[in-house]
Amino acid sequence: MEKIGALSDEMIDIMIKKGAILNAQDKNKNPGSLDLTISDEAYRVEGIFQPRIGEKISELLKIIEHYPHDLLNLFEKDVSYLIRLKEKFLLPEDVYGYCNPKSSSGRNDVHVRVLADGVPRYDALVPAGFAGNLWLAVRARSYPIKLFPGETLSQVRFFNQDTRFDEGELRVFLEQHKLLWHQDHLVDHREIKIRDNDGSLILTLDLSSQEIVGYECLGTDRVFDFSRRDYQIEDFFKPLYRPKKHLYLRNGAFYIFSTREAVRVPPDLACEMVPMDERSGEFRSHYAGFIDPGWGYGKNGEGKGRPLTLELRPFENLIVRDNQPISKIRFERMIQPPKVLYDKKRDSHYLDQSGPRLSKQFKKDQKTR
Repeated sequence: MEKIGALSDEMIDIMIKKGAILNAQDKNKNPGSLDLTISDEAYRVEGIFQPRIGEKISELLKIIEHYPHDLLNLFEKDVSYLIRLKEKFLLPEDVYGYCNPKSSSGRNDVHVRVLADGVPRYDALVPAGFAGNLWLAVRARSYPIKLFPGETLSQVRFFNQDTRFDEGELRVFLEQHKLLWHQDHLVDHREIKIRDNDGSLILTLDLSSQEIVGYECLGTDRVFDFSRRDYQIEDFFKPLYRPKKHLYLRNGAFYIFSTREAVRVPPDLACEMVPMDERSGEFRSHYAGFIDPGWGYGKNGEGKGRPLTLELRPFENLIVRDNQPISKIRFERMIQPPKVLYDKKRDSHYLDQSGPRLSKQFKKDQKTR
């Protein structure tokens, strides 16, 4: 029987060696995805666009007003840019891909979308057998940024079939694989009172477990250099402390929060944050979405999950309270477990994540004033 699902790191490596993925670097492989690297070819553009079927981005640029952008210069706030990605693709006829921003992009309010040759959809390498180049649309929303060639702002996950859970599968896997925890308690399907009955899990907002429950972006003109690892929190954010009743969020502002629940992703599954619908309110709760196999699993399966960081922007003035529905995830099958699980990676900034966590460009364990 043919195995179906998402491709693992070893399977991505095979595609690289066979020439299905060109210019990819080994260090950019993840347990269930591949980081995409920016080149030195960039343009300032009037707005973001989509190609028609069969239309190359390079050809479309000939009719779209654009200006060459030297990466020695800053990426200004609220200006759209287009950067060619280094990787090229000649995917097997049964393999397709979807992209998501990386955590560092999402947590710094940098909006990125992948445009693929001939694909009139964002963040999609479809249909199966995609061949062509990728470009990255970049727009810094809260502060100007500095990028260098080789920086990774987005990632791609590959599939040979859609294996996202339906509600029945979720009910079984939830307990068998210990997918959801709260304060060392394994959550079963009967305890989940708010659900969409579509195979997804709705997670809630944590405003009570720690003194600092979130961060609000200051929206400064200070430059954020993605290559640094020594920023102070107060350079770009201010902490939000545990409220007595609720928090007031401003329309259009940008916040970092955490889920109340801890998510555990076993080796044979992958996970993704997906959009909440309008019944939950006028807000967006995430910009980075992929959660790799092994997240919160522990080195040998002893893990009891790990909370997820939320990147939240309300589109109206919003009052939020502890345990309010705030985000949504879906699980899907891996074709095979990855060679290296997320919790066995040594270079991740988020292995000890508990509560809201800013990006890897900020110093860990800071005491806020």
